[in-house]
Amino acid sequence: MNQRFYSLDVFRGATVALMILVNNPGSWGHIFPPLEHAGWHGCSPTDLVFPFFLFAVGNAMAFVMPKLEANNIFWQKVVKRTFLIFIIGLFLNWFPFIKYNDAGNLIGKPFENLRIFGVLQRIALSYFFAAVIVHLFKLRGAFVAGVFILLGYWFLCVWGNPSNPFSLSGWFGTAIDTNILGAKHMYHGEGVAFDPEGLMSTFGSIVQVIFGYMVGQYILTKGKTAEMLNGLFVAGAVLIFTGFMWDMVFPINKKIWTSSYTVYTTGLALIILSVLIYLIEFKNANGVWSRFFDVFGKNALFIFAMSALLPRMLALIRINNGLTDDGKTKYLTPFGWFYENLCKPILSSDPRIGSLIYAFCFIAMMWFFAWILDKKKIYIKV
Repeated sequence: MNQRFYSLDVFRGATVALMILVNNPGSWGHIFPPLEHAGWHGCSPTDLVFPFFLFAVGNAMAFVMPKLEANNIFWQKVVKRTFLIFIIGLFLNWFPFIKYNDAGNLIGKPFENLRIFGVLQRIALSYFFAAVIVHLFKLRGAFVAGVFILLGYWFLCVWGNPSNPFSLSGWFGTAIDTNILGAKHMYHGEGVAFDPEGLMSTFGSIVQVIFGYMVGQYILTKGKTAEMLNGLFVAGAVLIFTGFMWDMVFPINKKIWTSSYTVYTTGLALIILSVLIYLIEFKNANGVWSRFFDVFGKNALFIFAMSALLPRMLALIRINNGLTDDGKTKYLTPFGWFYENLCKPILSSDPRIGSLIYAFCFIAMMWFFAWILDKKKIYIKV
């Protein structure tokens, strides 16, 4: 049975739209709490976006894998796709290869400070290892492997530092990532060399893709039936409960992508996907709202990459915006000027409003690009 599920496309597109929303506020200093990541342990709505996308990657694998295996092109396609996604992510981290120094002169961005990993790199590695596991061990074996990976990662965390295994300073993965990548090639947003998309925290994200694949297979096998829908909803509820229970001993944490986080977010993805399937496939309630998100889903990786590329590229354009308090010229990028002069003044008493309006404007611009591509039937696949 090979029915098309429009709800899966909408789910993927909505996830991309939310990724763009949370990554592009007008000001990182003025964000509503639901649009911020959890400080360490816990899970905010923003922390659901990345695992939902990996879950959607797994869903898509269920539709594509049989064709790759039947045509004996599995390794060729999977290796090529992994390489391209990883290289694009690395390219975005380095782009635009030049920057302004303190004197206002353009200089090259040195490779020795280039961050190696990032969102696209994690997608690439998670997709590759999940695809290989599914290919080698098939559906049931992939489930066993996924459970083994989640339990094994839990063991590694505790074994690596029994006294304080789940803290920023005590998590075992940072030392390994530092030795392999080098501190200068890691993320420093936490004030120290710590990469939330590093090597050691990739284990849970691999299983996220495997779970997405299993759900896609289940949907394909059961078809558009009440049994399928009920099964998804019950499985989602069980996984959410399991994630909360596991959280008591292995905290839900996106930044080190704990096993409880994988289980909990997969459960939430299943519940939301169940609702979308019910509305779209069973009640035909799709309309403008579903078409809006569907457009994002048709060129998901390209639009996400463009949302990162444009701000970096336009950052080379500097607009004079008066003087700072110490008498120096204040420069803004075109996007920065748009936020400061058009979005921020809308409600000066709460700058978070202007920051959110900017994010919505940015999404609208990305949607317009995606809509043009869809209108011209241009679908950029990696």
